[in-house]
Amino acid sequence: MTTAIISHVPPDATDSVADLLRRISDRDPAAWDDILRRHGTLVSATVRSFRLQEADAFDAVQMTWLRLAENAHRVRFPERLGGWLATTARRECLHILRQAKLGHNRADGAPDDVADPCAGPEQRTIDTLTTRTLRTLIDELPPRRATLIRLLFTDNPRSYAEIARIAAIPPGGIGPTRARALRELRDKLDDHELRPGA
Repeated sequence: MTTAIISHVPPDATDSVADLLRRISDRDPAAWDDILRRHGTLVSATVRSFRLQEADAFDAVQMTWLRLAENAHRVRFPERLGGWLATTARRECLHILRQAKLGHNRADGAPDDVADPCAGPEQRTIDTLTTRTLRTLIDELPPRRATLIRLLFTDNPRSYAEIARIAAIPPGGIGPTRARALRELRDKLDDHELRPGA
């Protein structure tokens, strides 16, 4: 597995973990950089211990950072953030392993809820308009986020390492950046009333 090497920053670094968590909740990119420097190696090592396939390992790391992005304001003991991240990373790895096992246990291997591939003309028109609107909204995102979304959601998937290089984002920063971009895109979709289930 290829992972980014992130240097360890001593606990007495300038900002306390509580301050960094507050700043993460306020969507401060500099706080993310600091958290990634302090805890990136721990998260990567925890995931590596599960010996997942490379893509699954990257997903587990990214999901760990996404969970922190979603729950930074809920971390009760900031001084124990390392333990929280390690536990979260383990849970993400176990979830991936369970999902893989469930996928192998299906009798026919095909999902039960496959959509009809022959959509009618009305649905094709709606899909075309929705796609056009979504592309316009992605273009309105900040350039780095727009690039990341395009790289992640394409018909020709790339490795996280390649995405990180092209988007100029550290591999450990892909998940948090993706979370911020999707949150912003969801807000834009809400304004256009195109959000799924709306």
